[in-house]
Amino acid sequence: MSADDVRTATPAEAGLLGRLLWDFNTEFEAATPSVDELGTRFARLLARDDVVALLAGGEEPTGFALLTLRPTPYYDGPLAQLEELYVRPDLRDRGIGTALLLRALERCRDRAAGEMHINVDGVDVDARRFYERHGFLNILPGTDDRMLCYLQEL
Repeated sequence: MSADDVRTATPAEAGLLGRLLWDFNTEFEAATPSVDELGTRFARLLARDDVVALLAGGEEPTGFALLTLRPTPYYDGPLAQLEELYVRPDLRDRGIGTALLLRALERCRDRAAGEMHINVDGVDVDARRFYERHGFLNILPGTDDRMLCYLQEL
């Protein structure tokens, strides 16, 4: 699969995205809203110009990526956050994740984004290797300082 096989999702595909995100969350036993609620939220998100959802595959998507873009004082363009990247488990290791990531990076460059951030659980060694293989760092360039993400549920 190549990045050419990845398309921008439309609001009409919000339900498909909701199902894929629900599958992703339940695969890792994470708390998740229902498929319907996720689909409703995706419909609202896809109406925005600072959110991009990508789908791999045809009518029955094999994976998706979700990007948000926000203003930052560090660049003239936005800062991109790869919120989600998921490939169905039975189809992993076939280049689908790479195709989604490459298309996401292309979309960010099209929007003149300054950089892309990705949060990965420390124990998710496969995801960490995947992103590192594609040039992402979790150490500040020129140092040996690890970058960390902190959060607080509100």
